[in-house]
Amino acid sequence: MENSQPEPEKQQPEAEERPQFKFFWRILGHGTILDKILMGAAALCAAGAGVALPLMNIIFGNVVGDFNGYFIPGSGVTKDAFLHSVNRNVLFIVYLLIGKLVLGYFSMFALRMTGIRISSRLRLSYLQALFNQPISVLDKLPPGRPTNTITTSSNTVQAAISDKLAILVQSLSLVIGAYAVAFRFSWALTLVSSSSMLFISIVYPILIPIFMKRLKRVEQANEKASSIAAEALDSIRTIVACCAEGQLAARHSKWVSESRKQGMSLGPMIGAQLAPSNFAMYSSFALTFWFGVRQYASGRIPNVGPVITVIFSILLVVSTLSFIVNPVIAISKAASASTYFFEMIDAPTLKRSGLKNQPVSTADISFRDVNFSYPSRPNVKIANNLTLDIPAEKLTAIVGPSGCGKSTIVALLERWYQLENEFDGDCQKMSNSPQSNNSQSVELNESETVPNSGSITIGPHNLYDLDLKWWRSQIGLVQQEPFTFNATIYQNVAYGLVGSEWENESEEVKRELVKEACRESFASEYIERLPDGYNTMVGENGVKLSGGQRQRLAIARSIIKRPPILILDEATSSIDVRGERIVQEALDRVSKNRTTVTIAHRLSTIKMADNIIVMKRGETIEQGTHDELIRSEGLYHSLVENQRLEMGDEDPDIQGETSKKDQEQDLPNLRKEASRVETSVDPGQAAEVAYKARSLINSVGLFLWEQRQLWYFDVSIVVAAAGCGVAFAIQSYLFAQLTAVFQLKRPELIDRSEFWSLMFFVLALCVGVSYYILGHTSTCLSADICSTYRQQYFEHILAKPIEFFDREENSAGSLSARLSTDPTQLQELIGHQMAFPLISVFTIVGCIAIAFSFGWKLTLVAIFSAFPLIVSAMFIRVRYEVQFEKMNAAVFEDSSQFASEAISAFRTVTSLTLEDTITARYADLLQDHVKKAFLKARFTMWIFAISDSIDLPCMALCFWYGGRLLSTYEYDVLTFMVIYIAVVLGGQSAGQFGSLIPNVAQATGASNRILSVRPSDRNDGDGEKKIVGRFEGGARIDFKSVNFKYPTRDVTVFKNLNFMIEKGQFAALVGPSEGCGKSTVINLLEKFYDYQSGSITVDGHDLRTLDVSSYRQSVSLVSQEPTLYQGSVRDNVLLGVDPAIFTDEDVQKACKDANIHDFIVSLPEGYNTDVGLRGLAMSSGQKQRICIARALIRNPSILLLDEATSSLDSESEKHVQDAIERTAKGRTVVVVAHRLATIQNADVIFVFGEGGIEEVGNHYSLLKKRGAYYQMTGFTDNGNNKQCESQALDR
Repeated sequence: MENSQPEPEKQQPEAEERPQFKFFWRILGHGTILDKILMGAAALCAAGAGVALPLMNIIFGNVVGDFNGYFIPGSGVTKDAFLHSVNRNVLFIVYLLIGKLVLGYFSMFALRMTGIRISSRLRLSYLQALFNQPISVLDKLPPGRPTNTITTSSNTVQAAISDKLAILVQSLSLVIGAYAVAFRFSWALTLVSSSSMLFISIVYPILIPIFMKRLKRVEQANEKASSIAAEALDSIRTIVACCAEGQLAARHSKWVSESRKQGMSLGPMIGAQLAPSNFAMYSSFALTFWFGVRQYASGRIPNVGPVITVIFSILLVVSTLSFIVNPVIAISKAASASTYFFEMIDAPTLKRSGLKNQPVSTADISFRDVNFSYPSRPNVKIANNLTLDIPAEKLTAIVGPSGCGKSTIVALLERWYQLENEFDGDCQKMSNSPQSNNSQSVELNESETVPNSGSITIGPHNLYDLDLKWWRSQIGLVQQEPFTFNATIYQNVAYGLVGSEWENESEEVKRELVKEACRESFASEYIERLPDGYNTMVGENGVKLSGGQRQRLAIARSIIKRPPILILDEATSSIDVRGERIVQEALDRVSKNRTTVTIAHRLSTIKMADNIIVMKRGETIEQGTHDELIRSEGLYHSLVENQRLEMGDEDPDIQGETSKKDQEQDLPNLRKEASRVETSVDPGQAAEVAYKARSLINSVGLFLWEQRQLWYFDVSIVVAAAGCGVAFAIQSYLFAQLTAVFQLKRPELIDRSEFWSLMFFVLALCVGVSYYILGHTSTCLSADICSTYRQQYFEHILAKPIEFFDREENSAGSLSARLSTDPTQLQELIGHQMAFPLISVFTIVGCIAIAFSFGWKLTLVAIFSAFPLIVSAMFIRVRYEVQFEKMNAAVFEDSSQFASEAISAFRTVTSLTLEDTITARYADLLQDHVKKAFLKARFTMWIFAISDSIDLPCMALCFWYGGRLLSTYEYDVLTFMVIYIAVVLGGQSAGQFGSLIPNVAQATGASNRILSVRPSDRNDGDGEKKIVGRFEGGARIDFKSVNFKYPTRDVTVFKNLNFMIEKGQFAALVGPSEGCGKSTVINLLEKFYDYQSGSITVDGHDLRTLDVSSYRQSVSLVSQEPTLYQGSVRDNVLLGVDPAIFTDEDVQKACKDANIHDFIVSLPEGYNTDVGLRGLAMSSGQKQRICIARALIRNPSILLLDEATSSLDSESEKHVQDAIERTAKGRTVVVVAHRLATIQNADVIFVFGEGGIEEVGNHYSLLKKRGAYYQMTGFTDNGNNKQCESQALDR
């Protein structure tokens, strides 16, 4: 999270690096031999297609020479000879047409396909390189960087090596061919006409580096904005619950404003790029005609033919330079974008090779004198001379306060971090990690920094001597926050087979193994109740499953390969007590006869461990069995005491021990309850008013109309475009006049040529000024408008209801990619390229007008032959290009979403050794895209080739019919030249619009996506909402006959639900972890969803009538999975509130209440410490306590806690629980809990079951009932102290 104003000039040094064009050749190097052969052949074909127009100039010069010679008195040219010459030249044009059509098709088709193939391969290489890095490298990347690289940067590269590269090669060959033709006819004229090129050669080398430097700043500002958006969208519920939409939008706006500022500074650069080439083109005409007349008068050239050939050849050169600018800029952008790719691809890779097939199952794991600090904080020791032994085939439990280094042991065993240099090369460049999980860590001064040291051995072998992939395949890991892929249940569990002996078994065998693993983890019960069973899609991040269901799925995935080592990192933290008994039974079963390491806060889950290691401040302080450690009355004993659940003495009937037989009889019922399908977050699509797609003109026109306050830019663009367009009509008249001059004799020949040459120079000055104004104003307009809509796009997405984000197509990865690419595509269209169609319109109108004024016959023939063909070709090209780009966008969006998901699950992917599987799946997605693109491109490229060659037959027709009109002297040369240049060459100029079609197609889709997220008119008709202030003393919450199901889902969650929470009460909601509706109550109270019928009132106000923003200001939510954002601890505590109204004392008080203050002040930078990407610098418990502090600082009237203490150790939980109970006074507290010790002091407890609420009462009254709540406690008699033994160690 960024609070300071953007200052790009103070960013990292890379911000000022110039793009290195050597990277562009490296991009091409990612092609296969076939790609390189095709690219070479395509380049030759593009060169051949480019040479067609210079050859056409030879024909044009010959024709004009023949025309002039026919009209010179006494030339002796007969009508038949004249017509024969015309017919022969027309035939040559037909030959050129065939050659250009075939060569153009192959070059565009081959480069389009190789561009897509190379781009796909580059994306794949990037993903592979990313997975070859340790987690420390991924941790330091800005949020959104991988997604942005794999989407926006990849699209930039693809454009540069396909369409833009074809244009560049064709243009360069055209320049070379044109110069060859020009020198062949008159070297003196060629040199003179090229003299104006010196101006361009001086200006461009100065401007382009400045342009690229400023462009880099724009890209970096956009990347910062994308990072903020990616973090926000990845945890949208937290953002909405904290009312932080405005705060995140403001931070996003700062970088968007910086992008606008830097983008508008490009205006003069763009104007200065467009003006020189166009000024040089027109001024070269003046100079060449002036010098050509003198060459003709002195007898050095025979007629006007060489002048026409040379001047049109140089015209091609100069006009082509303006076409070269865009491909060169595109290649520069690709070179710049590729630095992100090659920074990762070139990074040193992990040393993966080593010993395999060692007897791991019988080998002890030993830590000896391990000292470890995370790379970003070498002066904070996480492990402090840590020494411990994990015996083979035994269950070893590791416990201790939050942040004492327990999870660091897992990270070291998984080799996510290392004690020694594990790279094949120097790793300093990429080794800075923000990770630091250490509330109990030892802080050192910089001078006291101790390097990582010690040893970790597996039997006789050092851990780092083992093959990395093989070693990880020997471990089954279940993490505290299990990650499930957006795939089927079967696929998620089958991923666990990767690296095992069953990896390559048949589908049938794998399915049986999956089912067996799910039976062992007791996941099969709920899976078999699902409509699609094992083929059920779990949704993004497993959104269709509850926490308990995801946890059991993760357990099945970890045990399916029967690993010799099993690591359980808080494996039952997301499961209620009854569900925990099921899962714990599964874990007890699967942990037999294998080395098992379990990290737990719920001490009930490890009391049967063979060995318990108690840690504090990164070292081992106690070790032994449960009974031994209890007798020693040390830290472990105090942790156990903190987890006691009191039982009432007043009812003697609740004494006695529940027999093991009774427990076994109860298990089937518990499993049945645990098999319910969770519906707390449903990705079903809500019925919304369908958005009707707009055309390009409608969508872009709407943007321009809404920003009509920028009318001065619009007027400047139109006036400048008119000047540029009308100039072509004037040019045709001047050309004709100068051509006709060659029929005169001295001295009139010299006088008239000087006059018309001077007029051409004046026209050149006007054109140069017009293009400068056009480039400057259009760039400023596009930067302003698109920055506005980039910000608006983000704000509108944030304002969408939660159900919008539940849909699969609106995943965080997809939305982040769209936010990154859509405004950029729109900006490229509204920039100076938008003015080209305007220029074309003015060119067409001016040229047709002047043509009709000189001769209607040839004008009509030219208009009705040339224009329909050109326009038809353009129309068809647009149609197919739109479809092609839609397909590109859809497939790459899917692949980028897949890649983003895999990157976010980096730890899961590496622990399951899925790197090769993920990259293979990603490669399949990309390959599928390539196949679809091939089928489409082989036809559409013919359309493109025809549209690129359509001007040649139009020229041939005009020459043929014009020759007949000239042969009868009905037209003279002046008339023919005016009409021909105005209509045919004017049509070519208008055809420049065709080169923008890929941008038009993309921008149309981007515009519609931006407009589609706007609030619909339907939302405005709900009437005014009631604004509420703080509910003093809390609020009474009343559910009356509430019926609710998630949008478009058939499963009803609540049917006539009735309950009431009095003002100021501490209310608890308990029940099975799967689908009984506890979290749904929280969702409804947060107004995430609307209920179908009934009523929910808060202090007498119908929840539906309340203004959501003001209501949420009085509500705080702490979710089960804590979410932090990049920025300081203070920033995270103050998320969603105005920082100006809270003092440092307020922040510290909230943190003290959450028992996190002491840890924060122990950090080198205190409350200004950056928590890292997604809070990775903190342990789970630390993140949770910061989230609790964030909730408390708002002083809410209603405090919602959804398993808020599940990530805390018993000591921290006790402090936090005391704080919650202490601060509960004066507010209504609603707690969803699995750990019953946290709610035993609640004023009222609602026990949810399959049919709704089964029991209501306080802790002791519910125990007396011996009902559902009593069963959840799993009561036993423990001597004189009556306690719930199943949860005695659980709280």
